[in-house]
Amino acid sequence: MQASLETISSLERKLSVTLPLEEVNSEIENRLKRLARTAKVHGFRPGKVPMRIVEQQYGGQVRQEVLGDAVQKSFGEAVRENNLRVAGFPRIELKSANDATDKLEYEATFEVYPEVKVTEISGVTIERPKVDIGETEIDKTLEVLRKQRTVFEPAERAAELGDQIQLDYAGKIAGEPFEGGSGEGVHVRLGEARLLPEFEKQVVGMKAGDSKTFDITFPDDYHGKEVAGKIATFEVKVAEVQAPRLPEVDAEFAKSLGVGDGDIGKMRAEIRANLEREVQRRTSTRVKDQVMKALYDNVTVDLPGSLVEMEVGRLMQGMRDDLTKRGLKSDQIPLPKEAFEEDARRRVKLGLVVAELVRVENLQARPEQVKGVVEEFARSYEKPEEVVRWYYQNPERLREVESIVLEDNVVQWVLKQAKVEEKHTPFDELMGDAK
Repeated sequence: MQASLETISSLERKLSVTLPLEEVNSEIENRLKRLARTAKVHGFRPGKVPMRIVEQQYGGQVRQEVLGDAVQKSFGEAVRENNLRVAGFPRIELKSANDATDKLEYEATFEVYPEVKVTEISGVTIERPKVDIGETEIDKTLEVLRKQRTVFEPAERAAELGDQIQLDYAGKIAGEPFEGGSGEGVHVRLGEARLLPEFEKQVVGMKAGDSKTFDITFPDDYHGKEVAGKIATFEVKVAEVQAPRLPEVDAEFAKSLGVGDGDIGKMRAEIRANLEREVQRRTSTRVKDQVMKALYDNVTVDLPGSLVEMEVGRLMQGMRDDLTKRGLKSDQIPLPKEAFEEDARRRVKLGLVVAELVRVENLQARPEQVKGVVEEFARSYEKPEEVVRWYYQNPERLREVESIVLEDNVVQWVLKQAKVEEKHTPFDELMGDAK
């Protein structure tokens, strides 16, 4: 085999490879002979098919397979000989493969991984949120839990914001009914922005059995274009008004939260523990985001276009899968590549930087770290030991955990190099994070 390497750009390379065609032809002949032993051709017994018939029927396919194998094997050897780290997939162009030249020639154009150097980051400042969890935060959480368990009871009074009402309505525009303008036995909670503000304003103050006719004007930017900006007349009848009732914080409430003996002190202790875990999770997320931003901002690296293209494809497929799960037809929704390129470039760059740090600083995931993360995931389940087994039964699941550990190791390494400042953060601000 003869191979010559050409540098096209900072990352792009071209390998020109020449192989003796004699080796390829010999392998084709050997494969056809093996195939002749089992080939089934009408009119011949297995193993008795003449070679010329085997060649006619299978020769083209076998030749393509052997050429493909020869190219793949020789390309791998050439890459190793030249100490190349190939990024993405090579573009193979066959130049010649015929008996006249007695040689197989092809060119492989590809990109290599860039050199990544993490610059000095000791000047980077990372803010670590510090949140105090006291009785006030526990009380706020209890209030949220109570609201989640709200029950509604019939009220002999006018409807107020926060009430749940049952109503019938019929709307007309210019005297004609319109699509979506009527309903019977509809339940809606006032104040949740499910009704147009003008409509809700008219309903507030009505009692069970009350009827009312009023006009409203649909907003110009209303999602239903056929009624946007138009005036509609509604006839409304309220069938029932239900007032919200929150459960008392008592033994029964504690039991509903999983405290078997109904002890309120235990309930508050469990809420505190849960809040502390959630604060820790969100604090770690904030710190990690800052670390990744610091790495992204402080490292300059050429990105292989092939890796970016592959990442764009993965992001697009993920979006399609998500749309399908939501019951939408992804093939009918335009997904321009440009919309995914910025995120793809960021992911590729951070992936390269993290991988280089893991390699240079020896930050590989240790088995005990992986086990610790798996056990932490399993802790919130009723039978944690089964969850642990579930993870260890599938290498793919474990690889996902290893990726988490790798990133955590990188975060801890950066925190040792950078300046870390604790910042007192209000509980509500941290818990209001989208993550």
